[in-house]
Amino acid sequence: MSLQSSLPAGKPKSWKARYTILSLIWLAWLLSFLDRMVMSVSLPFIGRDLNLDTTEQGLIISAFFIGYAAFQIPGGFLADKFGARKIMAIGIAWWSVFTSLTGAVFTLPLMLAVRFLFGIGEGCFPAASWKMISTYFPSKERGRATAIQSTVNTLGPALAVVVAAGIISAFGWHMVFIVLGLPGLFIAAGIYLFTRDNPKDHPAITAQDLAELAQDDQSGQQNAAPVPFKDVMKMPVLWQMAAIWFLFDITFWGFSTWLPSYLITVREFSLAKTGVMAAIPFLFGACGTLLGGYCSDKFKPQRKMLYVITSVIAAGFLYMTFTVSSADMAVVYQCVSALFMFFAMAMFWGILMDTIPSKIMGRASGIVNFGGQMAGVVSAPVMGWLIHTSGGSYNSAFIFMIIALMASAAVTLTVKNNHAVNAVAHEA
Repeated sequence: MSLQSSLPAGKPKSWKARYTILSLIWLAWLLSFLDRMVMSVSLPFIGRDLNLDTTEQGLIISAFFIGYAAFQIPGGFLADKFGARKIMAIGIAWWSVFTSLTGAVFTLPLMLAVRFLFGIGEGCFPAASWKMISTYFPSKERGRATAIQSTVNTLGPALAVVVAAGIISAFGWHMVFIVLGLPGLFIAAGIYLFTRDNPKDHPAITAQDLAELAQDDQSGQQNAAPVPFKDVMKMPVLWQMAAIWFLFDITFWGFSTWLPSYLITVREFSLAKTGVMAAIPFLFGACGTLLGGYCSDKFKPQRKMLYVITSVIAAGFLYMTFTVSSADMAVVYQCVSALFMFFAMAMFWGILMDTIPSKIMGRASGIVNFGGQMAGVVSAPVMGWLIHTSGGSYNSAFIFMIIALMASAAVTLTVKNNHAVNAVAHEA
């Protein structure tokens, strides 16, 4: 007898199957951030043991981003073709193996190869996870679901520092990677065992769950003919969303990469104080993400304007951050900026989840996230060049981030409703 048929009639479950799926996806995302962010903490120790200069250490970071960015679109294509369940499980297991192998490397060429392959595994995961969320969550809950998933963007970097520092101090950098590779194998198994590509096949799904999903699929798009990739690529809104995410992530990666250096170099904080002060804005960011997810679902018609307004406010507080004379007030302004910036991020993913049909979510979100990863490639070196050419001043770097965030708001104003997108998804 199935789980569904054994449930008491008339009593809806308080804990739904989609919540378990979201929990597993959240754990996988958290692990992905841990596995990639511990490298930034471990890099000085790796450089010392392998006798690497800073340029060679930078190549190790780049090797990951090349693999990660390169497989955003292929990962989405594979998720649409073979199902998000398999791609997520394989991707997590793949990157976990190469996480552990990182701890066994003793030469630069092998390190570059391992980190590139590690990036490929992580690159397969994002689009598949968003496809799974859009498949299981009704439209009215997708904003909150993606916001909960997105909290790892703020919690992951903070937790990575704590975990890496503790393990390195006790056992060395090799053990950090060896240990962190193990949980992923269990999460991959959990993904495979407790998810299904079609909600109708999930043993814990209820008739009420399916009825909620059916309201978003009145024309049966899940059972319609596959949409050719060339038709997906023709959707203007897809490139608008990719542009928004590229511009937003220029600010995000710049904010994440240069914040500690700014506090030490310009605001003259001690290393210990920087460790605390640099983490606080990300905690505000986590609150902004959750609040944004709630508002995204509650005020769906106003999502675009909420993104625009909160992005402009975040940009304003970024300006105040580098112009205020008080170092402590600079941190306060950073916190407020992070609150609104990550609120806007939740709005963006709410718009994306309702604009792109779930049947093409893998390929579409892969393209959009590729834009974000290109921002990661561009933002850090451009800001570093701006700081260098300004004689160590961070003012031009902050202005660069502000312009990018304002530009993302401007592009958002051009996004239309999803009728045209749905028309493409229902063709053939």
